[in-house]
Amino acid sequence: MSQTISLEINNRILSIEIGKVGKQADGSALVRCGDTIMFVSATSKKEAREGKPFLPLIVDYRENTYAAGKIPGGFFKREGRPTEREILVARLIDRPIRPLFPEGYFYETQVVGLLLSADLENEPDTLGIIGASAALYFSDIPFTKPIGAVKVGLINDRYVINPTAKELETSPLNLLVVGTEDGIGMIEAGAKEVDEEKMLGAIAAAMDPIRAIIEIQKEHYQKLNIKKREFTPKLPNQAKMDEFETKIGPALFEAIQTSGKKASEDAVDKLLKGLIEAIPEENEDERAEAKDLFYRIQEKLSRKLILDQRKRVDGRQFDDIRPISIEVGMLPRTHGSALFTRGETQCLATVTLGTVEDVQRLDGLGEETKKRFMLHYNFPPFSVGEVAFLRGPGRREIGHGALAEKSILPCIPDDEKFPYTIRIVSDILESNGSSSMASVCGGVLSLMDAGVPLTMIVAGIAIGLVKDNDRYVILTDIAGLEDHFGDMDFKVAGTEKGITAIQLDLKIHAISLDIVKEALEKARDARLRVLAKMKEALPAPRPDISPFAPHIFILFINPEKVGDVIGPAGKIIKRIVALTKAKIDIDETGKIVIASTDMEAAEKAKQMISEITAEAEVGKTYTGKVVRIEDYGAFVEILPNLVGLMHISEIAHYRVKSVRDVLKLGQTVSVKVLNIEDDNKIKLSMKALEENPNPEGSGGSHDDGNRDRESGDKRSRGSHGGQRSDRKGRF
Repeated sequence: MSQTISLEINNRILSIEIGKVGKQADGSALVRCGDTIMFVSATSKKEAREGKPFLPLIVDYRENTYAAGKIPGGFFKREGRPTEREILVARLIDRPIRPLFPEGYFYETQVVGLLLSADLENEPDTLGIIGASAALYFSDIPFTKPIGAVKVGLINDRYVINPTAKELETSPLNLLVVGTEDGIGMIEAGAKEVDEEKMLGAIAAAMDPIRAIIEIQKEHYQKLNIKKREFTPKLPNQAKMDEFETKIGPALFEAIQTSGKKASEDAVDKLLKGLIEAIPEENEDERAEAKDLFYRIQEKLSRKLILDQRKRVDGRQFDDIRPISIEVGMLPRTHGSALFTRGETQCLATVTLGTVEDVQRLDGLGEETKKRFMLHYNFPPFSVGEVAFLRGPGRREIGHGALAEKSILPCIPDDEKFPYTIRIVSDILESNGSSSMASVCGGVLSLMDAGVPLTMIVAGIAIGLVKDNDRYVILTDIAGLEDHFGDMDFKVAGTEKGITAIQLDLKIHAISLDIVKEALEKARDARLRVLAKMKEALPAPRPDISPFAPHIFILFINPEKVGDVIGPAGKIIKRIVALTKAKIDIDETGKIVIASTDMEAAEKAKQMISEITAEAEVGKTYTGKVVRIEDYGAFVEILPNLVGLMHISEIAHYRVKSVRDVLKLGQTVSVKVLNIEDDNKIKLSMKALEENPNPEGSGGSHDDGNRDRESGDKRSRGSHGGQRSDRKGRF
């Protein structure tokens, strides 16, 4: 029998229905807001995986295109492997629930989220997190801490909970906060230079609705009398752990503090090898247990060093940033490059500038959209001294790349100012913590080296935490070991004025708002120091783009002349492309984008189009060619395909009996534009350029018959003139 719980948030009903669908899973929930409906299931095996002392949690998310009334594109017309967005939402669901499973629960567990209906206004990511909480909590899986999740926007300087997709378009802040009843569990944010005070206010504003979501789950849980399954947690043998610590503790403590990541790892590995080799090879389980206990001792000693002795493993003070070195422009043929090194984390960032043809087309639930800025992150195994096949990007690479891209996006100039498609590739050559924030710094420097006129300069830093009950230490610029054995990874990117992105992940249940505030303050201080180092290396974007990048010009022409540029069957534009080898994109609005790696070719294409689309100006003098003669006057081509009429009375100050007495076909003459009528008829004059020798006598008038024949005056064009086009073209 299905049961529904609900509450109102920002004048919209959030409902959670359980017991209706997916009843063979251990737990399931239908979460709804508006017409967006998410189904989430949770299933866990009853037997623990042997020899694996960690939680094997799998989270999958799928956006069914039928949810928005669409049929998938492509040949097969069905959903395929997960898209980048689906992977990112799956990570959003995974990150806050993973630390909430009980210690020692090593049973394979899977959470699946399926988007069943999408109204394209209420976003599904928060519903997926709430659904995962409900599916796990209202099951016999030993998950006992429900969570809540909301988004916060900043609309007209006012915090709005769960804003619609349309409202988020105008909001300088897109903040997702997840919390437990104990505090904040996860933060994900994109922003446009939102200062720390406003960001903290937005996080605080999220807490009351999060508590309300948690409360309705707890109240319903009490009514259901759910009995959680019993399991035997796989906890360490404390006596053996104490024995090992006595035996190797002092040496391991020294090894942890060995200067340099590789040297420290070698010293630690030597101790581990000695411990394992003392156990007979046939005792595989005992060897596996010894290895697990060794890492637990290493974690205990690393945390003790920080909390008790107030020292970091690499000897730095808590607020110190590792040494930074920067080299820009090191790759001669890329459009922009930068090598950013912070401690033992090194990022090689490169920029490639492309044309409008290079945009990424996204076929999602809504209308097809285009993406002109991309950041791709690569994490090869050699960066951490490992051996593995090079495969496609995994969830980690996609997540880190998306965070760095979100951090840099606010500083990218709009396409009217800089009409390029921009791709950054971040190759991590060394890694010892915070490679995503190194990608932000390296990516921005490579953009500056490429001559991209950035609207602001962005840097990133990672803040860590080691917490034991009420004692805690906040660490600036965490290294790999501090991330691995610490309790928090708080990445913050921004400018001198404010924040552009946040990602907070925890290994403990939650942290307080006070800790978040302190971490944001330390992140800002560190960010300003990193920005200063970046500006020392390259104070501002280079004034010119690389000579190897395409040169792009934008022309705005009268929309009525789009047909003139294209020509019949594309004859005119194809000729321009053939002569210049330039890429030309024509929009029906009159916007024309010309791109070529050859500056002269781009200029030539621009000139040819300008000549075709040029328009006469009243009062301006032109040198033209006589293209037609009639009894009442002559037609003169003053610009390519632009012809005006010079009436016989405007040829000279004296009476002209016959036009042919003065002008001949093909003759070059200077004329002045007297008038352009509403129907685009152009009136020309030769005599307006000459002084009248007889100002009191006009030289007589011409007969009225000639004037009547002015009805034949029409603006003459070439064979393709006069066409109107509502077409777009790319050539």
